[in-house]
Amino acid sequence: MDLRRRIRDNIAARYGLAVGLTVFAALLRFGLDAVFPPGFPYVTFFPAIVVAVYLGGLGPGIVCATLSGIAAWYFFIPPFMGFSFDLSVLVALAFFAFVVAVDIFFIDGMRKALDQLERERERYRDLAESRDLLYRELHHRVSNNLQVAGALLRLQGQGITDADARHALSQAGERIEVIARIQRELHNRTGEPVPFRVFAEALLASAAAAAGARVRLTIDGGEQPLHPDQATPVTLVMLESFNNALEHGFGEAGEGEVRVVLDQSGLTHLLTIANNGATPPPGFDPAQSKSLGLRIVRAMAQQLGGKFEMTREDDWTVCRLSYAPRRD
Repeated sequence: MDLRRRIRDNIAARYGLAVGLTVFAALLRFGLDAVFPPGFPYVTFFPAIVVAVYLGGLGPGIVCATLSGIAAWYFFIPPFMGFSFDLSVLVALAFFAFVVAVDIFFIDGMRKALDQLERERERYRDLAESRDLLYRELHHRVSNNLQVAGALLRLQGQGITDADARHALSQAGERIEVIARIQRELHNRTGEPVPFRVFAEALLASAAAAAGARVRLTIDGGEQPLHPDQATPVTLVMLESFNNALEHGFGEAGEGEVRVVLDQSGLTHLLTIANNGATPPPGFDPAQSKSLGLRIVRAMAQQLGGKFEMTREDDWTVCRLSYAPRRD
């Protein structure tokens, strides 16, 4: 296709090709003259015409066909080396003109169809690139705007004297900034979705560092990207469960082990966050807890149409989120 384009865009190359192919076909016919029996004056000229039409277009094809007809008539139709004209010559020339006209018609039509197909491919490729660029730009702007909103809430909270209100605004700002970071981490620099495990490691390591905790973190599964509509709620559940382990499970010691597993193999995906920190207080019911973090977790599970559970198993506090993945 690149060769056709270079030839098509250069008029001298197009018509030079037509002349060159005619000369080559005539020389080849001379070289094979002893091999062919009488009555095959055009056999090497037909391929030359086909190539001229395909690479050069309609005009070069007609030029090649005209020169080929004249060369065959002069050199290879008896009496040779001259332009005789009788019924047999008329029939031979008419046959040549008919075959050439059919070849040019179909080859030129095919060439135009290929050119149209290539233009459509280029147009769709450009549209796809523009769409991806706009998507990445929109994604970037949304993340930035969320981060600014979170920073403004935290700044506003600093000017409030009421401790509870100040704490609430600070928490709201922090969580909005977390959502902004999730949006940034979900895709790489080329806009491709990142596997869950990749950005989960970065987010949790950052959360542990921000809390000053010494956490032995293990992440298994999550080799596939999350669906864009489910990525934020699933990640928020993971982060809230992780932060809950840092704040309540590990306490002032700030040291422990957290295991995160995302099983994406079945019809229902299962996210498990387990920590070996302190046991929840007696009678603790996560479904009735007024904690903001757990309220957020329950809301995210409801948004996913899934189920969130917190249990104690073999000295581990285990949080589980089960949900049906979206496939569209």
